[in-house]
Amino acid sequence: MTEKITPNAESAFRVSEEQSGQRLDLFLSTKIPDISRSHLKRMIKENRVVVNGAPAKPSHEVRAGDRIRVRMEEGPGPDEALKPVQMPLDILLEDQELIVVNKPPGLVVHPGAGNMEGTLVHGLLAHSKLALQGAPLRPGIVHRLDKDTSGVLVVAKSERAYLNLIRQFKDREVKKEYLAIVYGRPEKREGEISCLLGRHPTDRKKMAVLSGRGRQALSRWRVIKEWGEASLFSVRIETGRTHQIRVHLSHIGHPVVGDEVYGGGKKRAKNIKCGPVRDALLCANRQMLHAARLEFNHPVTGDPILAMAPPPPDFKQLEEQLDFLSHCSPDP
Repeated sequence: MTEKITPNAESAFRVSEEQSGQRLDLFLSTKIPDISRSHLKRMIKENRVVVNGAPAKPSHEVRAGDRIRVRMEEGPGPDEALKPVQMPLDILLEDQELIVVNKPPGLVVHPGAGNMEGTLVHGLLAHSKLALQGAPLRPGIVHRLDKDTSGVLVVAKSERAYLNLIRQFKDREVKKEYLAIVYGRPEKREGEISCLLGRHPTDRKKMAVLSGRGRQALSRWRVIKEWGEASLFSVRIETGRTHQIRVHLSHIGHPVVGDEVYGGGKKRAKNIKCGPVRDALLCANRQMLHAARLEFNHPVTGDPILAMAPPPPDFKQLEEQLDFLSHCSPDP
């Protein structure tokens, strides 16, 4: 018999002869399949699980006749509680299991260091309930976009949707396509970037291409438009590493316009030879990176879903300016 997760509920189980000898976290994962094993481990470590009235470790081996009680999520404490905040949401798709939004640039996805209020999660909680897993600060969040990256983001509203979407992202079943306005004009029309990414050896806030260590990252890019000193790329990523596209494009000499962290900031813009183009690129106050398409299977029905979002006004305005200035001559 399995248990459906209910906030503030308490569940009790008795271990059978067949289940004797199992790890506690494994035993519970068979009884409460709506909660991931890693989440159950955290609950055990927080003493929300007791065996015969006493706390235990995730590795504890249960015995036939053991009585196990589980206190489900009680919600965050007063200092952690996420207070819903009304905000406009560009909802692309929604049902009882998930919600897909077009995130605007400048909006942080979930609370974290330096951004504890006014995030997308706060806005979503004012709109509907989200999956408990990921709480207290990231309820329902199965992937994220950087603060200044815009575009399609899917969030789980139910526990089963959360687990399924997490699995789809982990197994690389989700297809992600981005648009990026970058510096330079590549010699080829398309290419592939495959390398190891990890924390920068001296600046821990940045990511970097590393040799011999790090996590494998794969991006595929193609040119959509060329404007002489800038280009519009479509980028598909096979992995989802932190800052992956920004680091990869900088690595091949085509940093994202407006990206002050990875070489695409105003210093780079000042080197543009054409005055009007230079002025247009200097006006980019964030990285020109947009998550345009997200393809995945519905976590419950299995139906294919294609979510698409148009670029925000600042992205479209810069693209239109570069279209107009594409024949600009260098300053004398």
